[in-house]
Amino acid sequence: MEALVPWWGILPFVAMLLSIALMPLIPATAPHWENWKFQLGIALILGVPVAIWVGFILNWARVGHAILEYVQFILLLFALFVVSGGLFLSGDIRATPKNNTIVLAIGAVVASFVGTTGAAMLLIRPLLNINSERVNKVHTVIFTILIVANNGGMLTPLGDPPLFLGFLRGVPFTWTFHLLPMWAFINVMLLIIYYALDTKEYAQEPLANVVEDKVEVTPIKVLGLINLLWFAIVIGGVALLPSTNLELIEEGHALWHHYIPWREIVFLIAAAGSYTTSSKRIRFELNQFNWAPIREVAVIFIGIFLTMIPALLFLAQVADQLPLNTITFFAFTGTLSAFLDNAPTYVTFFEMANTLGTDPSVMPGMDRVAGVPWLWLEAISLGSVACGALTYIGNGPNFMVKSVAESGGVVMPSFGGYIVWSVRYLMPILIAMVCFFFVASVWGKVVGAVIVVLLLAQAGATWAKYRKLVEP
Repeated sequence: MEALVPWWGILPFVAMLLSIALMPLIPATAPHWENWKFQLGIALILGVPVAIWVGFILNWARVGHAILEYVQFILLLFALFVVSGGLFLSGDIRATPKNNTIVLAIGAVVASFVGTTGAAMLLIRPLLNINSERVNKVHTVIFTILIVANNGGMLTPLGDPPLFLGFLRGVPFTWTFHLLPMWAFINVMLLIIYYALDTKEYAQEPLANVVEDKVEVTPIKVLGLINLLWFAIVIGGVALLPSTNLELIEEGHALWHHYIPWREIVFLIAAAGSYTTSSKRIRFELNQFNWAPIREVAVIFIGIFLTMIPALLFLAQVADQLPLNTITFFAFTGTLSAFLDNAPTYVTFFEMANTLGTDPSVMPGMDRVAGVPWLWLEAISLGSVACGALTYIGNGPNFMVKSVAESGGVVMPSFGGYIVWSVRYLMPILIAMVCFFFVASVWGKVVGAVIVVLLLAQAGATWAKYRKLVEP
């Protein structure tokens, strides 16, 4: 029997989170935090002792699973990062609120079919190029994270890693299409709020910037089309190929091909193929490609993946003490997805719901999906995908978008500063969504309607105040 994890086993993970949040703000550590070697040192100092402790006191298999998941996670991000770096959207349309909103809306649709990582990496650089003449663009990067890097990816298992893990556990590929009403509600609300906010910011742009943006308009053209092939290969690898099967290896039933990480090999082939066949001018001159964004994600997340092993184990231990129902499944999955990375959090609550769902007295008469009551699976899926946008570390693309933007000269909010943005603009929408779709009482619908009215009223007032200052 596996030993229990004491409560203090989660402290290294808390320390890792505090390091990410506070070290960039503390004068003594802020200059060092910009150095990836310093970040790696913090990650290893906190993560390696935890991995050794878990291995000796609990189970080395847990460490193996965490390391494999990290490798799978980072190689997918690496491949998409390299491939997207060979694509470039040349030309320059006007960076008006209308055009920016259309680009984000396209990203919301594309994300479900090419993945949030792929969509975010494909669109963030063109968005930065379109808005290059503008001073006020931090909000555009933040809404790219909220929409393209997270909430856009709800409709297929390819959209976001948690949903792919559900697909591997028996959830039908097309089941996630049932999340379309929630996807539409969240993303439409975010786009409306963004349009109003961007109208305000555009109205406050220096006149010289607006004139330059209007004058420097050239037709849009996609360069580096060979990378669409490499991109398709990456997506095909995600959808069709297996990775190393640790479960069969541990059970002693593995054949030779179960040891080979086929999926990750394809990722590396696609990345190498893109890097060697792409135009160096497109990658390094036009895209200003460098390794800093993916390197930052790699070194920070190795600390997160290692330190969160006991945190997830502790969560599983106390599961039977939690008041689990549809709303709390969303709340617990969402809250922890924001800080524990949404993929392993999804798996933890999926397994909880699967275990509880085998009891016929639980949610009687409700359809089961892969053994999980329908509404519970909706809540877990929405919580992990939507709330992964609440922090920089909730979903892998978040940090990558942040890093690419910073490489392009955009001064992004700190860890805590970003949470202020996400709580202000995303949290009310999620609360309204829960009221509409998960609360059965009439009063729940009323509360949701009041929230929506207030959000739309605020957005409408902002747009009405500044629209006359924006040149058509």
